[in-house]
Amino acid sequence: MKNNASIDIIEKWLQGWSLSRQLPQPVKYKSGFTVDVNTPMQKKRYVFSEPNDDFLQLAELVDEPWVFLKVSSAFETFKDKIPSKWQMQGDQYMMSCFHPMTVLHYDLPADYRLEYDQYNSTYVIKIITKDGGEQAAIGRVAIVDDLGVYDQIITDQNHRRKGLASFLMKELEKIALSKGAYNNFLVATVEGKSLYESLGWELYSLYTSIVIPSQEYQDE
Repeated sequence: MKNNASIDIIEKWLQGWSLSRQLPQPVKYKSGFTVDVNTPMQKKRYVFSEPNDDFLQLAELVDEPWVFLKVSSAFETFKDKIPSKWQMQGDQYMMSCFHPMTVLHYDLPADYRLEYDQYNSTYVIKIITKDGGEQAAIGRVAIVDDLGVYDQIITDQNHRRKGLASFLMKELEKIALSKGAYNNFLVATVEGKSLYESLGWELYSLYTSIVIPSQEYQDE
């Protein structure tokens, strides 16, 4: 595991994340990047490869709720250097797989089918039940140069433990390889980390998000 992700990886990953979410592309902000998200619970995000002076100064300057500061580092490395107005979000992990993914059982159960979609350089695969047309799982991969950025990998609660997520990841990888993207990257939650590790992904670096909630959330 690296202490911090390289700024090049940060830039490509954030470009892919923005493509997947159909958001404006990231803009350079000092030694990091910023993206206008423009949703009620996330107005803007700033992303840095390390908790440097630019990151710490921004933490002092920002007072607006729902502006996220994100950094490739453990919270403990900077928690005593930022104002108490900031709250840490759940643990997340930057993960990489710079080789073919490993899947032991690679078959789609007979009662499911696949649907494909595409927008910009993002490719979407949905796993749908054959009987009722219910979406069981969905995932995206956005292609940025040689990097496949995997995003929004979701399996419905009622369809878990059937190998659908593993199958989905391998199918997305096929698309990435066909587009010349031989390196895989994503940011995982605690829940998703074990799945990706089972496919041969490795922890690239820790990843921390902090935000100032609005007053009503602070009072809860």
